[in-house]
Amino acid sequence: MKKELLMLALLVWATHAFSQEQTHIKECFDFDWKFSLSDDVRYAEPKYADAHWEDIQLPHDWNIKQEFDREAGGSAAYLPEGIGWYRKTFKLPSSYKGRCISILFDGIFQQSDVYINGQHLGFRPYGFCSIEYDMTSHLHYDKENVIAVRVNTTGGRPRWYSGAGIYRHAWLQALNPVHVATYGTYITTPEVSNEEADLHIVTTISNKTAKEQTVSVQQKVYDAAGKQVVAKSPNSKIAINAGTTADLAQNFILTSPELWSIGKPTLYRMETTVKTGNKVTDVYNTTFGVRTFRFDKDKGFFLNDKPIKLKGMCLHQDAGSLGTAVPDRSYERRLEILKEYGCNAIRCAHNQPSPEFLDMCDRMGFVVIDEAFDKWKSGYYEKYFDEWWQKDMADMILRDRNHPGIILWSIGNEVQEAWDGSTTGVERARMLQDFVHKLEPTRPATLAAQNRHQDAFAGVTDVIGYNYLEARMLSDRRKYPERIFLISEELPYFRGEEGRIRSYTPLNPWEIVAKNDFVAGGFIWSGVDYLGEAGWPSKGWPNGLFDICMFEKPRAAYHRAMWNPEPMVRIAIVDPSLDIDHGRDLWQWPKMAAHWNFPQSYRGMVMEIRTTTNCESVELYLDDKLMGKQHTANFTNNTIVWYLPYNPGKLEAKGYNGDEEVAHYRLVTSGNTDRAIVSPDRTEIKADGQDLSHIAISLIDAKGNPVQTDDRKVTVRIEGEGKFLGIDNGDLRRQKSFAGNELKTYFGKALAVVQSTRKAGKMTVYVQVEGIDEEYAIEVESI
Repeated sequence: MKKELLMLALLVWATHAFSQEQTHIKECFDFDWKFSLSDDVRYAEPKYADAHWEDIQLPHDWNIKQEFDREAGGSAAYLPEGIGWYRKTFKLPSSYKGRCISILFDGIFQQSDVYINGQHLGFRPYGFCSIEYDMTSHLHYDKENVIAVRVNTTGGRPRWYSGAGIYRHAWLQALNPVHVATYGTYITTPEVSNEEADLHIVTTISNKTAKEQTVSVQQKVYDAAGKQVVAKSPNSKIAINAGTTADLAQNFILTSPELWSIGKPTLYRMETTVKTGNKVTDVYNTTFGVRTFRFDKDKGFFLNDKPIKLKGMCLHQDAGSLGTAVPDRSYERRLEILKEYGCNAIRCAHNQPSPEFLDMCDRMGFVVIDEAFDKWKSGYYEKYFDEWWQKDMADMILRDRNHPGIILWSIGNEVQEAWDGSTTGVERARMLQDFVHKLEPTRPATLAAQNRHQDAFAGVTDVIGYNYLEARMLSDRRKYPERIFLISEELPYFRGEEGRIRSYTPLNPWEIVAKNDFVAGGFIWSGVDYLGEAGWPSKGWPNGLFDICMFEKPRAAYHRAMWNPEPMVRIAIVDPSLDIDHGRDLWQWPKMAAHWNFPQSYRGMVMEIRTTTNCESVELYLDDKLMGKQHTANFTNNTIVWYLPYNPGKLEAKGYNGDEEVAHYRLVTSGNTDRAIVSPDRTEIKADGQDLSHIAISLIDAKGNPVQTDDRKVTVRIEGEGKFLGIDNGDLRRQKSFAGNELKTYFGKALAVVQSTRKAGKMTVYVQVEGIDEEYAIEVESI
């Protein structure tokens, strides 16, 4: 019986796959591109000879491998602006004749022009939006086609590193003339209970034929296991004029819905079948979730009628030596680490993310602030704002509106219009919010305000975000109790003081979030270090709780303690002479290291030791001798401060709740580097040319203790079916370009990233550490 059920399931899957293949084709278009960092109008011509160009695959960021140039400025990580061209030659099968063929880019930074067979398809200035062009009328089926893309990053870039090029995925779509438009389904659940959910679906159907078509549409819903949970909806018919689109609205009931939540992010799939007569012309799938959420002016954020504090992080999209061309697995690893840490909310700063990133957030249980812009008319987007803001914002909302994780549309960040004293900012904010409400009314709008913003400006959006203005937020709460508040950016250590620009007190802002029900949550600036906004020699801003390798910093202990119920304690040593946290001051924690290795000159010197914990009390031991016991409630920031003279040995903290020991942590003085631990996160990856293995290199002494003060050069090489992508160590003061395959460890660690090819097989990753005779060999298999 089990065998019969398996065969039936396989038959259903095969039938579904065949249907999809025949009706709605969306092919990965990432491979076999050519690239040249130069500019010539002839590059758009199909006959141009590009054999000497560089062979690349997407995603691709040409900027990240260039040499640093101080004249390029710290915003761009000291990497130069420029103009580059991409070309790809491809053939279409004859079966595609009569279809509508389009190219879909998830993101091109920036000012892109796209050509097919010498014909200009369009220009798009914004670098963070998805872009689609219809190529149908310009294609050949009897010879090769050439697509060419010009990318121009000159004339102004954002305040952070944004990369350069076709830095996200590209897709080729081949659809029948009558089909669901790209991002053409809109699913809402206005009424939800434990018994049933009311599903409202609006489907946008495109008729690219030369005559009117009568179209029928049916919907099916499948649960996460692939079981159909809603019977076919009745045939709904609509007449669509030639060369136009039309919207069809449908309603039906999903019984006993499993709700999407942070702890259990259940997803459904809706299958939309389009027919003309008896012919199926399209089968389109949409992933969605069933949940309710609301913001309450007194009680904060509710998900499925349960109050939840948004334990948020602001994230830029780059990933160290990978630049902005970040493979999906790199994002997935980042989110896995943040989920374990206790984070439940992401603010996409300060631009819309890739659709794949949002898919991961849905699947892993993160709520998201989807942000359209940074500045409006005071930044690099100023010259394009008036002409393009509606198109750029509409495309973001249409693309992202079915993601259950998205809870807010952000219309801007720290805009100059909020401060200028005129009514312009209020009018512009209201204009953008009204547009959002009209296009997608199920989610509120927000923006992030900073410094001297007008009271009236702060009152425009449904939810107001405060950047580093906790004290003003508390004051505004007293004046405007009807407003809804969250901290859209909070320093990881200091708290702002009202009425004093750039004046801070060392009390963690999270305490305000945690102690005030009306505050929906807080988003740390930043969760992860990022490139740009730098001061030489740094190439980025090291203010995150995690470095660019996703190695957790000592300062991360506070939010780990506050965001998780599991008892924990950590030890960090304050040493103002530590050469870390370069470039910025107010956004940093005190200079701390999580080791007990200091120079000979420190012997006998009194050191400040911090034990951060969520336990009631902590005992501190030095070489198994009790140094004392202190209660957490007697200290700020859940951090007990101790003073001990430095002597090498073992430093150990034990956390207690009542009289029970519930947590412990220790630091041991290490010897010199004896060997390395080389640990891949995965030894088996997909042979799709995209998948990754992240290989962590950690130095240890002869006794197996971690070594953080004897850094060594690491060299990585690869043999077999694999590619080397990059190596990082967490220190943003990189002297040579990000292109190299060798780098010194930082605090005893480094991270190498390797990628599969499109051929199954094994790659061997060889890691050589300076001063260690053994060369480490790690096998990673692509299947």
